[in-house]
Amino acid sequence: MDKATVQQRLTGALARSISGDYHIDSLRLLTGGSAAQTWRFTLHQGDGAEDFILRLAHGGEPFEMGIDKRMEAIVQSHAVAHGVLAPQIILVIEPEDQLGEGFVMKRVEGETIPQKILRQERFAAARAGMARQSGQLLADIHRVPVTALDFLPDLSVEPQLAALERFYAGFGEAVPLFDYTFRWLQQNRPAATRKTLVHADFRNGNLMVDESGIVSILDWELAHLGDPMEDLGWLCVNSWRFGNRSLPVGGFGTREDLYRGYRETGGELDEDAVFFWEVLGVLKWGLICLYQTGVHLKGIDRSVNRAAIGRRVSETEIDLLSLLSDARAR
Repeated sequence: MDKATVQQRLTGALARSISGDYHIDSLRLLTGGSAAQTWRFTLHQGDGAEDFILRLAHGGEPFEMGIDKRMEAIVQSHAVAHGVLAPQIILVIEPEDQLGEGFVMKRVEGETIPQKILRQERFAAARAGMARQSGQLLADIHRVPVTALDFLPDLSVEPQLAALERFYAGFGEAVPLFDYTFRWLQQNRPAATRKTLVHADFRNGNLMVDESGIVSILDWELAHLGDPMEDLGWLCVNSWRFGNRSLPVGGFGTREDLYRGYRETGGELDEDAVFFWEVLGVLKWGLICLYQTGVHLKGIDRSVNRAAIGRRVSETEIDLLSLLSDARAR
């Protein structure tokens, strides 16, 4: 869909949430994730102007463990209503808008590019506190009431492993280390635990950061119900450290600071379960890399971004070898 068509249809759709005269301009497609298009635009009304973000789903095969954009908007709005630091949703796209699945949210000022956040001097003070702050923010997510979120999939340990095994089998391509890791995970499942809202993609790249620290949590498209330790393990996956291997929490902090922030905000922590979910997280990222490359190779959505992700499968194999040789894996 070209820019002029998006602008025309978006202008019409906004009438459901904006009263009075208005117009939009400065619409542009931002670089971003492989699961959705992200457009930025400015809305003018009277003497005021405000920037917003339009998120639209890509076409093609859905990822089995993801949720649609309507569900994502509901989850994000529910989380914001219960004090979670995320952008406010102002509009859910409807079929009659002819834009596909999507929503409009307020734009938050900050930086999301991990290499800038991890290396630029202007973020040095922010980095110093981000691991502890991440623990606090995750504890906030995990105490959001879930009674209104019963439409979300249950992806606690057993159903998630089953879903990932189905996903893997669909490739028809064996990766021996992935086969071994699946066996290790089945043999080392943590005990049953409480079930909470899980963001499932809380990591560098999905955190909006300014000089003070994290200012917003983005990309709720993998949200589900499950073990809250999954979010902590995922944040420690090596791929999100962008070369800063000595700082296991996102390349910006220590596990001790992450755990401290989580506990002091009321979170119940199980460090063995966090390690389990870190192993599962590395495996899952390896499978997602295979999936993204497959979408490109099949011609469903050809993009350099999707193709390039394929090279990272080998990185996840190295990370799994490191984790499964760790004393914590025995």
